[in-house]
Amino acid sequence: MSDIKQIEIRNLQIEDYAQLEIAMDAAYENWSVGHWEKKHIAHLIKLFPEGQIAIIVDGKVAGCALTLRVNYSQFGDKHTYEQITGNYTFDTFTRKGDVLYGIDVFIVPEYRGMRLGRRLYDARKELCEHLNLRAIVFGGRIPNYHKYADEVTPRQYIQKVRDKEIFDPVLTFQLSNEFHVKKLLKNYLPEDAESCQNAVLMQWDNIYYEEDVKPIDATKLVVRLGLIQWQMRPLKKLEELFDQAEFFVDAVSSYQSDFALFPEFFNAPLMSGFNDMQEAQAIRQLAEFTEPIREKFIQFAMSYNVNIITGSMPEMVDGKLYNVGYLCHRNGDCDRYEKIHVTPDESKFWGLTCGNSVKIFETDCGPIGILICYDVEFPKLSRILAEQDMNLLFVPFLTDTQNGYGRVRNCARARAIENECYVAIAGSVGNLPKVHNMDIQYAQSAVFTPCDFAFPFDGIKAEATPNTEMMLLADVDLTLLRELHERGSVRNLKDRRHDLYQIKTTF
Repeated sequence: MSDIKQIEIRNLQIEDYAQLEIAMDAAYENWSVGHWEKKHIAHLIKLFPEGQIAIIVDGKVAGCALTLRVNYSQFGDKHTYEQITGNYTFDTFTRKGDVLYGIDVFIVPEYRGMRLGRRLYDARKELCEHLNLRAIVFGGRIPNYHKYADEVTPRQYIQKVRDKEIFDPVLTFQLSNEFHVKKLLKNYLPEDAESCQNAVLMQWDNIYYEEDVKPIDATKLVVRLGLIQWQMRPLKKLEELFDQAEFFVDAVSSYQSDFALFPEFFNAPLMSGFNDMQEAQAIRQLAEFTEPIREKFIQFAMSYNVNIITGSMPEMVDGKLYNVGYLCHRNGDCDRYEKIHVTPDESKFWGLTCGNSVKIFETDCGPIGILICYDVEFPKLSRILAEQDMNLLFVPFLTDTQNGYGRVRNCARARAIENECYVAIAGSVGNLPKVHNMDIQYAQSAVFTPCDFAFPFDGIKAEATPNTEMMLLADVDLTLLRELHERGSVRNLKDRRHDLYQIKTTF
């Protein structure tokens, strides 16, 4: 290997056939049927040039991957090699096919152990994604099976290879390259004595596959978040709060944000007019502003073309006080969410009641979840949302000290990792000297990510300046999450042990 000067992957050319023939003879020296003839290779290149891939080492063909594009529903999972290739005529090929079908792949023996086969498989995967095909499928040989045929059945052999009790040069390699076993094929290649005429139908799924051309209202793949780090300042009238809120909505909208996130109890400055009351009475007076604020934010969302998460506000329902917020969609729809866990102080000073609804919200940017402040410190809530395919978790919060902020921040970062999602947190800064139980604020708004190669190493996408009124903008790529779910270094969602534990809800 130290003598190799150049490795190149490119489409196979008919001029390569002389070297290709030598390579096939070396790769299939124990194969009685012989190699592909020049007419076969010429026909494949004419039909589907981009599907025929060669790996060239120092100017010589060292390996090759031959491929067809087929309409897989015409064959289904029970087929033979002869059927899938149209009796070696390749007339099964169609430009409208939804599956990339591998009909051959090999590496010359002297170049094995250099991971060249992996490069060929990666090239196939890139082609599959580029052509927007549903999957790569092929019938894989199990050439070591003849050594164990007297001891185990083909199915048992496959399982032992999966469990790494047996090494098979083909199946072991395919499993390590993210292909999964679909079924066992009998008499797939009758001349394959080493596999005892058996083959394993293998599939790799293209997670980026889109069945149809995207409509104009399709879910966005890159989403821009606008986090509002709200300054708590004395306000005498509701219109003053609307002016401040509209300023930020206008600002994030001018940057074409998809979401505007306000903090928990961002309307608390309006309590200054009730400072002569006890805390419990004052916050109930504040609750009277919630409905007009909701209506105004619905108008803001439509006017400025941005989905607004209103943080949270107090709300009276059937004589009970709740901490709630609203998701105001830019199309005019509005959803309500509740704080599930109230803090000891919220219960002691305000008499807040716990909410009972945890649900996902469908938006034009995909499914999102919203948890208010303290709720993010309870991992089960976000896991319930993650099990409903949540990509974005929004956490409006209100904390007075760095200790409280540290709990929210660190728990939010953990939720991003364990649920493989983005988490955006937004809080308030400043002080309200004339509002009891709401006098000081500490915040640093941020966007957190999972920790893997496609994301920042520390899981921090963006963060605001601490204790400064500002807005924070960040773009998050949802396709990275899709890839993480399937191919991450660790897969916290996929690797859960449902056989040992599950989360069950009672609502």
